[in-house]
Amino acid sequence: MSSQVIKTTEELVQPILEDKDLELVDIEYVKEGKDWFLRVYIDKDGGIDIAECGEVSEELSEKLDEMDPVKEAYFLEVSSPGVERPLKTKNDFEKNLNQNMYIKLYEPIDGEKEYEGILKEFTNNMLTIEYKIKTRKKQVEIPYDKIAKARLAVMF
Repeated sequence: MSSQVIKTTEELVQPILEDKDLELVDIEYVKEGKDWFLRVYIDKDGGIDIAECGEVSEELSEKLDEMDPVKEAYFLEVSSPGVERPLKTKNDFEKNLNQNMYIKLYEPIDGEKEYEGILKEFTNNMLTIEYKIKTRKKQVEIPYDKIAKARLAVMF
């Protein structure tokens, strides 16, 4: 059920985003407490503002009302993914070279399942991450298909 709501929402929102030169980052359909939330995360180069989120929300809401893919009551939220945006596609990695990111793996590499560091290279489905252990810099190569989750990470 949840995956069908996400799939239908993606089909409805893509043409809206293409018209506005915006990018779909992610869609979530989750239950929190007794309430359901349909969250659509959008972005563009240079960032997105609240007016753009509002326009997409209005247009998407009309289309969702027409199609009625969600049977229970829910809240629709359209927003920016924020500074720690998820990285979902190969294109996301290509666009974020030299950025700090957090990566969680399906299985360990060099005894670790989590890495945070700078993406130095992404070629042939292989990421090269430079990370620090105390004061030493190290590099790890991570196959793209071993990534369970990835997101940009704010450096302090």
